[in-house]
Amino acid sequence: MKQIFIFAVVVMISSLFGCASQTETVTAQTQQTKQNQQTKPVETKAKSAVLVELFTSEGCSSCPPADRVLSRLEKEQSNADAQIITLAFHVDYWNYLGWKDEFSQKHFSDRQNGYAARFNMDSIYTPQMVVDGETQFVGSNLGTAQKAITDSAKNQKANVEISNASDKIKVKISDLPAHDESYVWLAVAEDDLKTNVRRGENVGKTLDHVSVVREMILIGNLLPAAKTFESETALQFNSAWKKENLKFVVFVQGKDSKKVFALSKLDN
Repeated sequence: MKQIFIFAVVVMISSLFGCASQTETVTAQTQQTKQNQQTKPVETKAKSAVLVELFTSEGCSSCPPADRVLSRLEKEQSNADAQIITLAFHVDYWNYLGWKDEFSQKHFSDRQNGYAARFNMDSIYTPQMVVDGETQFVGSNLGTAQKAITDSAKNQKANVEISNASDKIKVKISDLPAHDESYVWLAVAEDDLKTNVRRGENVGKTLDHVSVVREMILIGNLLPAAKTFESETALQFNSAWKKENLKFVVFVQGKDSKKVFALSKLDN
């Protein structure tokens, strides 16, 4: 009788340990499942590249606020759907007011005139901002810029690959969407530039600049049927440029529509 009692006690204790073990196993499995759910990578949507151009001048008193807007867009990258790629084109038609903008070039003014024709404008002005070649407005208006960027981020663009080897820029573009006859541009731009203005409308001011276009190179023409493009371009650097601050922006732009169909950037 005593043996039967002892056996029953052993069986009961074993059952209790077994239940505890199963409970611990279930708890461990539940915790592991929760941990796996927490550490599971979240898929993120790839951002669409959007081109923001600013036509500006150190000789224009209205331009410094727009320069700051461009810098903010470039550095903060606050749009959840867009990779904002900026370019600053310094025009030359303000140079007669006592201060010559050392970054200005006539063909940047000519580029702006092309936009004036596209937007049916009677004249050009600074500061003017253009987003993806489709929207133009006063460049100091941050709210308008942010809305235009959000709208442009919805548009399909081609895939662009850029590489730099031995000062040769290699470009490969694929999956071009429907487009009109287009140009393929390579812009060499420089960041972190500073000027102490000694004359003109901005006399006494220190102006900070980002994405100043140093050179625009036409690297290709595309007919409407083209879906791909490849090129290799040798670069010659001006001694006044700081190579560590340079970046290379490649984009495909409609000849007449001015719409941007492909866009990417490579930092030096």
